[in-house]
Amino acid sequence: MKDLQSTYEANGFVVPLDILTPTEALALRADFEAAEAELADDPAKLKLLYAYPDRLLPSFDALVRHPKLIEAASRILGPDLIVWSGALFVKEAHSPKIISWHQDLTHWGLDDAEEVTLWVAISDAPVEAGCMKFVPGSHKQRIVPHIDTFSENNLLSRGQEIAVNVREEDAVHAALKAGQASMHHGHLFHASDPNTTDDRRIGTAIRFIKPAMRQEDGTKSLVALVAGQDDYGHFELAAPPKGRLHLDDFEICHQDAERKHAILFKGADPSKM
Repeated sequence: MKDLQSTYEANGFVVPLDILTPTEALALRADFEAAEAELADDPAKLKLLYAYPDRLLPSFDALVRHPKLIEAASRILGPDLIVWSGALFVKEAHSPKIISWHQDLTHWGLDDAEEVTLWVAISDAPVEAGCMKFVPGSHKQRIVPHIDTFSENNLLSRGQEIAVNVREEDAVHAALKAGQASMHHGHLFHASDPNTTDDRRIGTAIRFIKPAMRQEDGTKSLVALVAGQDDYGHFELAAPPKGRLHLDDFEICHQDAERKHAILFKGADPSKM
């Protein structure tokens, strides 16, 4: 990680970072997919699993606290780190699902840009599987206009898409092996294409922020303090999961999901939601 900070400052992303061994990544995938199977008949809880794996599975709570992830995020943000979200993004085999060109911080309702995302591949994420792609240097722009598409094939909450021209020829593909990660800035233009392979593409986007950040509307959303200390109290600090898929943890996540929904869909056209 010697040149991590200079590369990040110049390009707005770093790829790849070796985080987990292949065996560790496989074990994490097995735990997630077993949880999926257990919740197959409960769509509401399954949705929460995708949004809050780190609050519902001890294995994913351990992942967001992994020393290699903490080291990388600390290089950019300093020693005090909060995980704002650790959501999973899954593209099934031969899925047409995409993620359109966007900037992460567009609809998160945070008051600053002191954020970095570590996207950890739980399965292999080659170009053919629809790995992420980045436009180097685009993080140096502030938030640009976005439009809401609410497209059925878009994995983003609002199908949000950058409303200015993005040159595909400038894009760099961030192919990853299971256990590797990429790191990117919240203003970076990024997207991903369909999965044309025979395997699922599974990744978790771990959003690290400084504790000094806050939700602009004053909402105390649920976060995890994973390094250092929080001297501000701007968020609700989550305890580690009480167990694997514990009912109390589902209730805590459900309450936060309602708060986050109000933040993420602020200003959206209700008729399209």
